[in-house]
Amino acid sequence: MSRIRSVRARVWTWRGPTVPPQPKFCANAADLLREQGDAMQPYRFHQWLTCEVESDDGVIGIGNAALAPHLVKAAIDREYAPLVMGADPFDYACLWEKMYRRTHAWGRKGVGMVAMSAVDIAVWDLIGKLAGKPVFKLLGGRTKDKIPVYYSKLYAGGVDAMQREAEQAMQGGYRAFKSRFGFGPRDGAPGMRENLIRVEALREVLGYENDLMMECYMGWNLDYTKRMLPRLAKYELRWLEEPVIADDILSCAELNRLGVVPIAGGEHEFSLLGFRQLLELKAVSVVQYDTNRVGGITAAQKINALAEAHQVPVVPHAGQAHNYHLSMANANCPMNEYFPMFDVEVGNELFYYIFEGDPRAEAGCLQLDETKAGLGIEISDRHLQFFDISE
Repeated sequence: MSRIRSVRARVWTWRGPTVPPQPKFCANAADLLREQGDAMQPYRFHQWLTCEVESDDGVIGIGNAALAPHLVKAAIDREYAPLVMGADPFDYACLWEKMYRRTHAWGRKGVGMVAMSAVDIAVWDLIGKLAGKPVFKLLGGRTKDKIPVYYSKLYAGGVDAMQREAEQAMQGGYRAFKSRFGFGPRDGAPGMRENLIRVEALREVLGYENDLMMECYMGWNLDYTKRMLPRLAKYELRWLEEPVIADDILSCAELNRLGVVPIAGGEHEFSLLGFRQLLELKAVSVVQYDTNRVGGITAAQKINALAEAHQVPVVPHAGQAHNYHLSMANANCPMNEYFPMFDVEVGNELFYYIFEGDPRAEAGCLQLDETKAGLGIEISDRHLQFFDISE
């Protein structure tokens, strides 16, 4: 019987070239502060955490997290690693409960749950490797031939540039697309018009046979969204994502009840019970958990079952292998978000620079390799010159 011998958390800080984002490329929760400069800076991910859980027979499972990596590393090193040392990794449910309940006074949301997620993802990768099976086979197996993905970029910028990018993405075979609203309440009526100009421009290129989703990243509020929704109705958006701050569940429920545009969210929710609230209040029509925030694969599977019972589809936030395995194994996950390979900008791109083996989209879909055990990824050494790595 294999036992967990060590847990190693490292923080990877990108020092390589970056692409400066366009001003107003995405609304966000800090916009209402009226600070000068780059309000999106706190929401960039130019650091990443890897978590390696090693068994006593030398097999290593790999997990990861993108939020507050230095804080997450401290939580893993001081609190979570000791709780799993010496355990059988196949007792993942017991390990999860142990991590959750022993740290419940401070760890049930935010940094604590992110740290748990990194460890849990690594445990699942480890048991997949020990079993010689891909993780999705351990979660229930294949529910679809391929996973449809949506092109997730189209940051708000110049209209011509956005249309060119959309056209190129269509030529790459994508049939679903997500863009970002760059303007919010502080920009008043002129900002509303700028938002609508860009949605209309995208529909000119994409037509109405392709899905278009729009992201607010918590940068709007209830009043502003209620004023925008009637103006957006004619564009037939598949969903409007995170219009208000994550804690404002009642406003999401009110907006969703209007039935104008389906509301999507959950990227910034951290617990199974939090998703129960979202679903029972009918606050979202699409669940978008992030596996490396909600407690890892163990917790994500419970959220999948909860959402299915409410007949609400799950489309996990971000791409990345851990999300793909969950989507492959769940019929209630119709597609995945996908960040195209790109120079480092917001930071989601770092996944491609740290890991090898993450599936790449072809013609708007991606495939998981049944011959690769675990999550099918390994830590890469190809870009080490661009990282500072903290042990």
